[in-house]
Amino acid sequence: MSENKIIDESKQGEALLIEKPILPNGKKLFLESYGCAMNFSDSEIVASILHDQGFTTTKDFTEADVIFVNTCAIREGAEQRVRKRLTDFKKVKKTNPDLIIGVLGCMAERLKSKFLEEEKLVDIVVGPDAYRSLPELIEIAETGQKAVNVLLSKEETYADIAPVRLDSNGVTAFISITRGCDNMCAFCVVPFTRGRERSRDPETIVKEAQDLFNEGYREVTLLGQNVDSYLWSGGGLKKENITAEELQNATTFAQLMEKVAMIDPDLRVRFSTSHPKDMNDDVLHVVNKYENICNYIHLPVQSGNSRILEMMNRGYTREWYMERINAIRRIIPDCAISTDSITGFCTETEEEHKDTLSLMEWVKYDFAYMFSYSERPKTLAERKYKDDVPDDVKKRRLQEIVDMQQKHSGERTKSGVGKIHRVLAEKISKKSPNELSGRNSQNTTVVFPKENFKPGDYVNVLATDCTSATLIGVVVK
Repeated sequence: MSENKIIDESKQGEALLIEKPILPNGKKLFLESYGCAMNFSDSEIVASILHDQGFTTTKDFTEADVIFVNTCAIREGAEQRVRKRLTDFKKVKKTNPDLIIGVLGCMAERLKSKFLEEEKLVDIVVGPDAYRSLPELIEIAETGQKAVNVLLSKEETYADIAPVRLDSNGVTAFISITRGCDNMCAFCVVPFTRGRERSRDPETIVKEAQDLFNEGYREVTLLGQNVDSYLWSGGGLKKENITAEELQNATTFAQLMEKVAMIDPDLRVRFSTSHPKDMNDDVLHVVNKYENICNYIHLPVQSGNSRILEMMNRGYTREWYMERINAIRRIIPDCAISTDSITGFCTETEEEHKDTLSLMEWVKYDFAYMFSYSERPKTLAERKYKDDVPDDVKKRRLQEIVDMQQKHSGERTKSGVGKIHRVLAEKISKKSPNELSGRNSQNTTVVFPKENFKPGDYVNVLATDCTSATLIGVVVK
């Protein structure tokens, strides 16, 4: 890029783009992200903020002037990987003492003293709501001082920042619509690392989607810890904080998604993640109404047992969840459904584990993200419950749900053989330069002959064969 853009919101009701030249500072930024899609989206915001300061990005950390690791605190394993990676980066600092190493994101607040003082692995620690302060923090670190900003915000959404698309295929992109989370699930650390939930101005979301489409992107994924609770009434406030009149005029998630879908029929829309307690039929009817909204819903269940769900503070029962699945099947008959599942949560019995297996057998998910429970600091479960399911039992139960899901995923993929799929080509296939790879509306990967097509094209593909997770087909003219 040769210029950057600033949104001037001084004029009420409109955003005026002012362009100013960027003065390259000759410094290179290396960004590495772990965890959820939100973290990768945040890294694009960080890249934009520092790009405006003259930084260019590099994929080679050995030539970087600044290295940032955007961290995840959801699983213990992610923390171990980050610590090992920081150790690798610190070795580079022996030959480049001016190198600045920083930790961003969800691990920042909890582990700041360890990283900065005890292990001396980093120079900068920055939380998810403090990325605007990065230029000043880098200046502090350049003087040899340690720099920290882990303050959480009730307002920050980065709505005015146009993300720099990192490692982009030029076809698909993420758009963050909310930040933080209010759900306080017993096992989850997100409310403590990302703060309270706040929604982003819908007009900035629609504008970002429109700009992406104009640049050639053909799919956007609307991101939030809980997209269904999106609500904008001039300040992104929650329902309990606004008047009945304000609520009447507020923008809901269903309405936001419709606004994005109406940009152009050739702009595909996905969303993640949905929460069973907040997903209403309005959302499902909008998905069904627009062909360019993908027929795919990620609906984390976590457990199939109502007692465990109550301990997890999920806000719904097994029966409520099943009713939501029935609503999806009724309103969007060909919708693919995926889930998250945790085995071995505190006090889980063998019968309660079997309830999860029976629910999986009933739903037959297309995909699933499956984990054994690991206690996270500051969570309700860590404070209130004993992590009393033995590790070997957790692992065995996890393997049982993995085996069942692999069976269901294979069946779901095989059911697509013999059908014609509208596929958005995303990239050259890893196995052959003569093939393209993309996804259908249900999020299944489809591989087909390249012919004269290119990434960004929509292609009708007849699936003739499949592997356990991928459809293989031929182009239908």
